[in-house]
This record gives sequence, C-alpha cells and structure tokens, in this order.
Amino acid sequence: MGSSRASSGSFWILSLFLAVLMLSPLCLAKYERPAISDRDLNRRKEACYVDIDNGLWGRGCRSSQIAKENCALRCVSGGCYNTVYGEDPLEEGEVDIRRGREFRNCLRKEIQEEKKLAKE
Repeated sequence: MGSSRASSGSFWILSLFLAVLMLSPLCLAKYERPAISDRDLNRRKEACYVDIDNGLWGRGCRSSQIAKENCALRCVSGGCYNTVYGEDPLEEGEVDIRRGREFRNCLRKEIQEEKKLAKE
C-alpha cells in the first residue's frame, strides 16, 4: 500500500513539474504594448486640433465642430480616415462607435507596419 501512495504522489509532482515547465515560456514571453493606446490617439488628435486652429488645414476644417473632427481624424491618419470614413464622413450630432473602433484598429495596424518596416 505504501508504494502505491508513493508512486501516486510522485505522479502528481511530476505532472505539476511538467505543467510548470510547459507554461514557463508563456510567462517569459515579452509583453508587447498595443501600437497605440486611446491616450496616444487623443494626444495625436490634440496636436492636429492645434494645427487646425492655426489654419494649417484650411478654413473648411474650422467651419464646424464636426468638420474639425473629420479633419483631425484625417490629420492623424489619412489612409485610415479614407478607409473608414471616406465615403461617409461624420455628420453633425453623429456618434459612430463602430467606425471609431475601426479607425483605432486601422491606426494600430498602420503603426505596427511602420515599426516593422523601420526594423528592416
């Protein structure tokens, strides 16, 4: 009886050891921050708002708050703006959470591609 308990205990210790060994690469893997956070996006938009207010984007961008927002999004990423909003820009009073999320995802991919190209 004693030997079956000992072998059973050894089995569990061995199993636990193997589980820890298999999971350790996952724990040691480098955590990568997202390419752009909402805070980073807001900082970029704020810089674009300054440019818009200084007239660098033309009078049309200062004609209304929504025109300013569309110009700021174009300033942050013209490619993502055209992909997400190009055919149907934001309109007064519109809040489009889905397209806002699409824009951020597009921007993240764009920045990741830029970083990848910079490494090469």
